[in-house]
Amino acid sequence: MATQLDIDLLRCFSLVAETAALSRAAERIGRSQAAVSMQMKRLEEIVGQPLLYRTGRGVTLTVHGERLLAHARRILRSHDDALAELSGRSLSGTLRFGCPDDYADAFLPALLRSFAALHPQVIIEVVCASTPRLVRQLDRNVLDLALTSVPLTSPRPILRQEEIVWVGLRNDDGHRPEPLRLALGDPDTLDHRGAIAALERTGRAYQLAYSSGSLSGLLAVVRSGQAIAVLTRSAVPSDLGILPPSWGLPDLPSIGMTVLMDEKRASPITRAFDAHVRGLLPAL
Repeated sequence: MATQLDIDLLRCFSLVAETAALSRAAERIGRSQAAVSMQMKRLEEIVGQPLLYRTGRGVTLTVHGERLLAHARRILRSHDDALAELSGRSLSGTLRFGCPDDYADAFLPALLRSFAALHPQVIIEVVCASTPRLVRQLDRNVLDLALTSVPLTSPRPILRQEEIVWVGLRNDDGHRPEPLRLALGDPDTLDHRGAIAALERTGRAYQLAYSSGSLSGLLAVVRSGQAIAVLTRSAVPSDLGILPPSWGLPDLPSIGMTVLMDEKRASPITRAFDAHVRGLLPAL
């Protein structure tokens, strides 16, 4: 029996565990499914234990597979960190990054442009969605890293505070409909919950005219003059405006921005971009 764990075998095993399918792991590493299956059998021979349950839907880890996965992730992380540091080479590969729509226009260009100058061989795949959806994708290992909104009371490090503001047509001094017509994001987002809580706290009548996870959809409704919305201040487009005090709207809470990632799975690319965002975002 071999007494060494091969790095390539561990990397392939980690991808199989992440994707839960030999075929998807094969696509990620550019090999055939048969080759990946042979590598998994070889790894099982090395450790002397079954690592995978093979089913019609894919694969799941055995108890021994779960134990090996924890070791594999530590070994791969140490291996990749050491190689990147000692070789002095620029990082290369792909990073799957999640970002809420309202932060994308305001912050992503500067973050991506400056990181590309440092690591031009890194490809960043950006997924825009609301924070609750990004968190679920992180939990399913669909994303490597995500910029998310959190309450200011969150125990996580707050990189930046953002005001939530009422938004409507610029210089709109026209009729204020009663009840207020609102265009809000998904019900589980902080801006939606903050707006509803503020209105109910003050007894202001409202009607939810439009609710969607699409920022472009919300903005289209506001531009039509059919409803008002709530956005982070940095996300207010130039053709719309923050509604003035004359509207008599209640104050909205501020929220925090933080970065989430799985420390156990984080690659050198993920860690490098995490450090980049943490260093640059507060100054943007």
